[in-house]
Amino acid sequence: MNTLLRKIKKVDKIAALPEIKFLYDTFSSTYILEVIKKSVAMVKEAIKSGALTEEKLIDSTIVHNILLIIANEQRPHFKKVLNCTGTVLHTNLGRAKLSQKAIDNLLEVAGQYSNLEYNLEEGIRGSRYDHLSSLLSTLTSCEDAIVVNNNAAAVMLVLSTLSKGKETVISRGELVEIGGSFRIPKVMEFGGAIQKEIGTTNKTHLADYEDNISKDTGLIIKVHRSNYVIKGFTKEVDTKELVALAKRKKVPLYYDLGSGSLYDFKIEPTVKELIEQGVDLLSFSGDKLLGGPQAGIIVGKKKLIAKLKKNQLLRAIRVDKLTLAALEGTLIEYLDSENVRKNNPTVRMLSYTLPELEDKALELAAKFASLKDESLVFSIKKINSLSGGGSLPDKKFPSYALALEDPAISLKVLINALKINSLPIIVRTKDNALLLDVRTIDKEDFGLLVEEFYSVYRSLKS
Repeated sequence: MNTLLRKIKKVDKIAALPEIKFLYDTFSSTYILEVIKKSVAMVKEAIKSGALTEEKLIDSTIVHNILLIIANEQRPHFKKVLNCTGTVLHTNLGRAKLSQKAIDNLLEVAGQYSNLEYNLEEGIRGSRYDHLSSLLSTLTSCEDAIVVNNNAAAVMLVLSTLSKGKETVISRGELVEIGGSFRIPKVMEFGGAIQKEIGTTNKTHLADYEDNISKDTGLIIKVHRSNYVIKGFTKEVDTKELVALAKRKKVPLYYDLGSGSLYDFKIEPTVKELIEQGVDLLSFSGDKLLGGPQAGIIVGKKKLIAKLKKNQLLRAIRVDKLTLAALEGTLIEYLDSENVRKNNPTVRMLSYTLPELEDKALELAAKFASLKDESLVFSIKKINSLSGGGSLPDKKFPSYALALEDPAISLKVLINALKINSLPIIVRTKDNALLLDVRTIDKEDFGLLVEEFYSVYRSLKS
């Protein structure tokens, strides 16, 4: 073993090997030397463990390790995947896809200096929050707006600003828990608000609110049940009734809408509709039904937004220039209400008609059929898609999927192989069939999907 260890070349000799000369065209000598040291350490371990026993293999093993280390280190871990699940706002897959306008806006400032906090008209320091306030006012009818890094942060900011040390009236049926064990009661506690539960799990009446508002009340909060529904013997108070009560009692009404939308899907009230009904403050996510980047958007009365801006917590949860740029690009497209369905991927995918999805399924099936492999046979099935991302929990979207049922191959093995492919393909299953839901597959990716899917399928069949 010691004899073999002594046969390992010195680092400078390895650095001069012709097999790695091409690396210097891309990487610095310093980086390459660090990689060589790692490779040598790996070879030493291999010799000590008995995995490497021949002197003639030492140099080639070192070179192999060097190339492998660089390939692994330089390959991004964060990568594109093909979402074939039909879940549009798939939290595990990054939620909303950005529109081209949002991407262009982001790239415009990503590698450049910008007027993030500089008022170009007056030549003085400005506020990053001013860039979107006018745009959001136009789109939602709010008096003012502020953006933080996500809606959870928005909830925390509102509670710690308006109801710290005061009672916050909330229906028991809205004490929700969302992903990551984010619980409204715990958030209230953390924000210093005193939780005042009213009503019951399934029924809350206007009188429950009225009887529990006192001089100690700082806020009335209504929370959208984003990821579950309550059905049957139920009752909740209409927003208009709450607005009237809040005005009469002179207590702010805050609506945590979660996955609020600016586009009218004809399923739930839009952000604009709720603001026009008189809600004082409302917050919603940027990367859900809006179809933009992760952000917590707070819209409402100017005097309340002004209070939020003075909270020291805002510094810790503020958004960066990339988020603002992508969000601005997203919002600009909503100014053209007719074209936003075409330009915003989330709106487009959630508003596909069934004939449009059937056409997509037939087109994708034809591309697979062009492979002329009789062992790979898809059928077209009518299924249901979900919006995902804790939005529209009770709504199923009729869709079409290509279904593969091949008894000659393990479905579990195929799904795993697709998942770990160089371009991961994420699918869903139902009734022992692999499904490719066309709702979330762009036509531009059809060719790529067919090529990558078939490569994996063929490797398992051989």
